[in-house]
Amino acid sequence: MTNEVELFDVVELLTDLPEQSLRAGSRGAVVVCHPDGAYEVEFTNHDGETVALCSLTPQQFFVVWQAKIKSWVPLPEQVTALVTRLPERAEQELLNFARFLYAREQVSADGMSTLI
Repeated sequence: MTNEVELFDVVELLTDLPEQSLRAGSRGAVVVCHPDGAYEVEFTNHDGETVALCSLTPQQFFVVWQAKIKSWVPLPEQVTALVTRLPERAEQELLNFARFLYAREQVSADGMSTLI
């Protein structure tokens, strides 16, 4: 995945934007790429009506769909985009949770009952 954000990419918010009534996880499309590194992102409702147009920095979102190649960003790359923005303490917590999930799946795959 490229770290470069391009016109019409779909991005997902990392932070709430209460002044726009947008929550982390909301998705919008990049409609303007400013030379200063900011991006105008349009958020729409299910009918395609614009509900917000925001100027965002790359620290506020990550790309989930790349318009240039017309493809969703693979899930492992989306996870990486999020993890690399976490503080070290949170990274460790995420690693522990991933270990828990892995162990749980291993037990399930073995067909053994578990207390997990």
